[in-house]
Amino acid sequence: MIISVSRRTDIPAYYSEWFYNRIKEGYALVRNPMNIHQIGKINLEPDVVDGIVFWTKNPVPMLDRICELERYNYYFQFTLNSYNKDVEPNIPSKNKIIIPAFQQLSKMIGKDRVIWRYDPIFFNETYTMEYHCKYFRVLAAKLANYTEKCTVSFLDFYRNTFRNMQPLKIQKETREQQLEIMQKFSEIAKEYDIYIDTCAEEMNFDQFGIAHAHCIDRERFERIGHYKLTVEKDANQRTECGCIASIDIGTYNTCKNGCLYCYANYSNNTVIKSTQNHNPKSPLLFGEVGIDDIIKERNVKSCKECQLSLFDL
Repeated sequence: MIISVSRRTDIPAYYSEWFYNRIKEGYALVRNPMNIHQIGKINLEPDVVDGIVFWTKNPVPMLDRICELERYNYYFQFTLNSYNKDVEPNIPSKNKIIIPAFQQLSKMIGKDRVIWRYDPIFFNETYTMEYHCKYFRVLAAKLANYTEKCTVSFLDFYRNTFRNMQPLKIQKETREQQLEIMQKFSEIAKEYDIYIDTCAEEMNFDQFGIAHAHCIDRERFERIGHYKLTVEKDANQRTECGCIASIDIGTYNTCKNGCLYCYANYSNNTVIKSTQNHNPKSPLLFGEVGIDDIIKERNVKSCKECQLSLFDL
């Protein structure tokens, strides 16, 4: 079983104490986003958790206790964009905090376990083609020794976040713009020995050496964990998504980053209310189990292959 921490909220930045409590106690409770009274009990013991993917824009709150993850195989999807406070209002200073945190994390756990994400890409009067290429180069120069690859994607327009994005006056990119920026990004990345892939994009950029990403990646887990996994593609994700199956333990409308493009928050009032109900000692990320709630233990097991072949020795 692979655990996603989390596509729905930035657990490392805001709920790391809760997460460390969860692995200490060996389980977490997760509400079904489609039926809040259905709660899944997720086993987090190392014997069934084959890997953990952390998604974050700021891992700093996790770093002092990262040794507590030593029984787990894991890596980070670390989003580091060139947007300012008008787009990502609650992200700390990129130069003073976030870039040094990226570098520190890589030194602690290895560059193969820190994936740089530059996404989503969008264009407006401020964030032009020239702007993105300039600052992609700046970031690549600073991160070159601390990561192997960069995953990129273009902005998807979700109905729930359209209102939040209106102040940005985003200009939907054309196919030609996508090709142009991918070519330029690939040329910059090669200068710094970084390879690029794309997250859930329909278009192919093979001519630039850019493949489709597997953000929750079986091969990466096998490489860094020295085992083989038998696990299928995640059927709950889009057709273009290459991720393997996982269980996400986050909750929508709980991320305090406040990024205007984010699909995981659609109501600021709900975010405020949810975060006020966060208890790091609770098995739920926010709130408590109520009398109308039904808890069902998820039937999970390790996907590791027990039998190694001659070529794995």
